[in-house]
Amino acid sequence: MADTVREIERKYEADSTTRLPDLAGIDRVATVVEQGVEDLDALYYDTPDQRLTAAGITLRRRTGGRDAGWHLKLPAGPGEREEIRAPLSDVPPPELTSLVRARVLDRDLVPVVRLRTRRTVRELRDAAGAPLAEVAVDEVWAWPAGEAEKPGAAGVAGRTEARWREIEVELTGGGERDPGLLDEVERALAAVGVHPAAAPSKLARALEETGLRPARPEDRTAAGASAKGGAATRRKNFGEKESGKKGSGKKGSGKKGTAGDLVLEYVREQLRVIVELDPAVRRDVPDSVHRMRVATRRLRSAFRSYTKVLDRGVTAPVGGELKWLAAELGVERDREVLTDRLVTAVADVPRTLRLGPVDARLRIWSERHRAASRDRVLAALDGDRYLALLKTLHALLEDPPLRPGAGRPAPEIAARAVLKDYRRLARRVRTALDAPAGQDRDVALHRARKAAKRTRYAAEAARPALGRPAKKFAKRVKRVQQLLGDHQDSVVARGALRELATQAQQAGEGGFTFGLLYGREEARAADRERELPRVWKKASRRKYRAALRP
Repeated sequence: MADTVREIERKYEADSTTRLPDLAGIDRVATVVEQGVEDLDALYYDTPDQRLTAAGITLRRRTGGRDAGWHLKLPAGPGEREEIRAPLSDVPPPELTSLVRARVLDRDLVPVVRLRTRRTVRELRDAAGAPLAEVAVDEVWAWPAGEAEKPGAAGVAGRTEARWREIEVELTGGGERDPGLLDEVERALAAVGVHPAAAPSKLARALEETGLRPARPEDRTAAGASAKGGAATRRKNFGEKESGKKGSGKKGSGKKGTAGDLVLEYVREQLRVIVELDPAVRRDVPDSVHRMRVATRRLRSAFRSYTKVLDRGVTAPVGGELKWLAAELGVERDREVLTDRLVTAVADVPRTLRLGPVDARLRIWSERHRAASRDRVLAALDGDRYLALLKTLHALLEDPPLRPGAGRPAPEIAARAVLKDYRRLARRVRTALDAPAGQDRDVALHRARKAAKRTRYAAEAARPALGRPAKKFAKRVKRVQQLLGDHQDSVVARGALRELATQAQQAGEGGFTFGLLYGREEARAADRERELPRVWKKASRRKYRAALRP
């Protein structure tokens, strides 16, 4: 079973002459307690092309010290990482390797660097004796895995062992950890000439100093695949000269460039989001499923909206696979949204009208659906189909199926794409407003909601080219989408409430409260239908569309 800890630390350069200052008395530190010396031996794993390192991720097997075992470190913000630990074993444990599958794809994880560290630890404590932070002075020795087995052995093929000294300061304690303490310690260290380390981690420094320097992150796609020259190559392919100038354009417009640049950068960003969220979804981090699903939908929408840039014959099958992934994620996401809606609705019912074990019935229903949806999401992420989709997306970025429109100015193509999607949305809204009340209107409003979402995503993708007009247009279309989304959530909630009422009646509990909630949802949906003409009129004003034109 893997355990997770949030690592908040800073690293500093040190040498044989460096001496720690007296840290007692800074901020809340009352005493500094010697914790002795630890001998650590760590073997770091990565793909041969160092995909994990390029993404700021480390996977190691470490013996010695108080936390011997396997450690996977994932970026969690500036100066912070999530460290996920698993017991010692001979090979990387599946509970950790699954979390980097979206990075590694089908490549092997192999030993890359071995580090031995002699660590002298001092613990900073407050007046009550509670731990606040640890200050470790590390003597580090590193060499390429398999090339040397003991200190002093020579490297081969230009790769050598490396030795250095550094200081780590890490917040500890089980309560709230204050990053301000790190600032105080840093000021005390700076006063004696100690400066922050240039390398972000021991592994990064070891790779550089032993000759195993990784490729730069900016030279890789989200999972580390080569971008093959990026924007410069694409401009060359379009027959354009390289230029770093910004367009003068209309007021509020973004950078000028090709439509190919615009769309490929948007696709690359959504793929990055999917890959980065993969471990969060697997770990059931709140809102991660929703964000990953949104990224898949944005990708699919880009393929459908920007057909003047990317060949639809190539992207359509990829879009189909993205639709599949969004559907698999949607089971879990829809359950989350529905459960939150029903729990809130029940809480708003006076206790005198909650007849029977309503809360318990809802909890049982939610947990049953949750278990099934979680299993489905994890099965999808562990399957070959998902892996193939990620590889296909990387391949598409490496060799994009560009159409002639890719070489056109980005504002021109972007505006056309957004306005095309807007016209589609307008047709669907008119159809929904003309539909008879009931199921026909519910279906028409749901189709309009999907069109609104696609239009919004097209405008968001166009923002770097069109600037503020695209931002404002997306914001107004989003309001339409949200109103239609609330209506659709009501339709789904009524179906769930019928199911709950049936189960309650079969158990002899009565379904009065669920029937009451059903009626409230009907009224809420009717309110949204009455609001739609006003919200749509505001979002569809001619001046907003005119502002998009380059």
